[in-house]
Amino acid sequence: MAKVSGNYEVLYILAPTMGEEDTAALVARFKELAEGRGTVSEVEEWGKRRLAYPINDLEEGYYVLMTFSSDPAFPAELDRLMRINASVMRSIIVAKDA
Repeated sequence: MAKVSGNYEVLYILAPTMGEEDTAALVARFKELAEGRGTVSEVEEWGKRRLAYPINDLEEGYYVLMTFSSDPAFPAELDRLMRINASVMRSIIVAKDA
């Protein structure tokens, strides 16, 4: 039988060159997208941190961890949206339960 919903975590790194308002707006946008297709348990903004290696000549990034539950098709759509957004430097989505 197919899964109806699952629990997921997404960790994404935003460009530190964005202003505070733009960063907050993008975090809110991703949260709204997840709430539209499921429920958001938690959004942790870790803030600016030094990267392990430079990405596009940037030494730091703004880290955000979001925990949510949704239908199994949504994480692929969220990943697609994050990949086409130039302000998202890196992202990873992980299913919390197998």
